[in-house]
Amino acid sequence: MKKAKNTKAPETVGLNETMPHQISAPSFEGTGIKMEPPFVNKSGVTIGDSIYASPNSPLENWSKDTDPSIMAGDEWVHPTNDIGWNTSENRELLESKKKPQAYPFMHPSKDVSQGSD
Repeated sequence: MKKAKNTKAPETVGLNETMPHQISAPSFEGTGIKMEPPFVNKSGVTIGDSIYASPNSPLENWSKDTDPSIMAGDEWVHPTNDIGWNTSENRELLESKKKPQAYPFMHPSKDVSQGSD
C-alpha cells in the first residue's frame, strides 16, 4: 500500500500565542505578531509543525550525492515556529513590541508626568 503524500498542514501548533511544547519559546501575545500555521514547502515537507522528521525531507533521504543547498532558503524556515525565536536578541525584539505593564492604567500616547519633577 502506498502512503498518501502530506499536502495539508495542521491548522495550529500554538496555544494563546505561545508554543507550550517548547520550554524556552517566547510568547507572541501583545506583540502584534500573529502566530502562523505550519505550511508545506515545495519539497512536500511540513514546516512549523514541530514534528522534525518527514518522509519527504532530504534529511530523511540523505546520501553522499545530496546537495546540502537543497535545504537552503525561506521555504525551510517558519516565521513564528522557529528555534531562532529562542535567542536573547529575538526575545528582546518581542519584548520591545509589547505594551508596558502599566498599560491599562496609563494614557496610551500622553505622559502626564512629563515636566512635573
